[in-house]
Amino acid sequence: MRRLVALLVIALVGATLYGLSDNSSGISVNGSTVSGSTVRAELAAISSNANLACYIEKIEPTSFVPGAGGATMGAAGAAAWANLRVEGLAIDNYAATTLHYHPSAAQLAKARTSLEGELNAASEDASTRCPGTSAQALAAMPTEMANFEVASQAASLDLIAKLNSTIPLTVTSMKEYYATHAADFDTICVSVAVVDPSDLGAFSAAQKAGMSVAQLARKFSVDSSKQKGGALGCFAPSNSSYSGVSSATLAKPLNAFATPPEQITYNGETMALYVAPTSRRPTPFAQVESVVLSDIESANASAANTEKEGILYYSAIAVDPSLGQWVIGSSGLSVSVPALPSKGAVGAETIAALDVGASTYK
Repeated sequence: MRRLVALLVIALVGATLYGLSDNSSGISVNGSTVSGSTVRAELAAISSNANLACYIEKIEPTSFVPGAGGATMGAAGAAAWANLRVEGLAIDNYAATTLHYHPSAAQLAKARTSLEGELNAASEDASTRCPGTSAQALAAMPTEMANFEVASQAASLDLIAKLNSTIPLTVTSMKEYYATHAADFDTICVSVAVVDPSDLGAFSAAQKAGMSVAQLARKFSVDSSKQKGGALGCFAPSNSSYSGVSSATLAKPLNAFATPPEQITYNGETMALYVAPTSRRPTPFAQVESVVLSDIESANASAANTEKEGILYYSAIAVDPSLGQWVIGSSGLSVSVPALPSKGAVGAETIAALDVGASTYK
């Protein structure tokens, strides 16, 4: 039940199983199994505890609504849960057999604290917070489920720590990363010009003639920033618009509008947007420490995800068909929702015959 797509972010997901029978084979990974009865107990806890369900929904965007008829969970939710269980079992198995990792009581306690912190962070990032704490959510789980969650967290932490490509989350490592990626943390000042398509020829000619960024903006831009020579301001890495500014000015020379312009809609009309970086200056580490940490976490997550895909590829995996199908899709190996034929795929005569047969036995 461990997803390494985001660094140390554990997708704690339960769902009331879709059509899982009492004698279901459940899930098996390299000989380690989760029985149908165990899964049912876990999912019953999810469906009966609003706080636990809330934390699940904050982390896993898949719909876990009840299913139709006798199914207590929709197929998409069942498949998502099965997929996370598969990943958790595979990583646990790899940690034990390949890394020879057997967590101590102290390591399990640390893993539990880490897991609670990640669940809290997921809730805080969402538009609405859960009614209780992450500790209360874990307490609502059956003992086996809670133990598995904590043990899987410990295995994930150990795996990530042992990857050659993992960057330690220490101040020293963060400063080293900052020093080698200094340009990624520049504060960028930019100017823009929003130009009517009918003026593009004149704008281009004026720029080639040597007119400055400020002069071009004042003469041709229809944006209110023209009064300041097109200056929009300076954007530090912590600014919410930094990613867009950085992409728009990447590898662009200072004090020159990049061409070709981007086509945008401005006041309901199609316009050309020209962007020019006017200065770049290093941002002190103290001001971007949180951004550096986020970048390192993303880099570690990418490395961990690659490792996870390799672990899954070489694992022997069996999933009860009622949960989904283990397939190789566009996003890699995962449990997918079984494809069911639509009514339109069945011949009209066959449907009519079935209707007649059904009425015969009423």
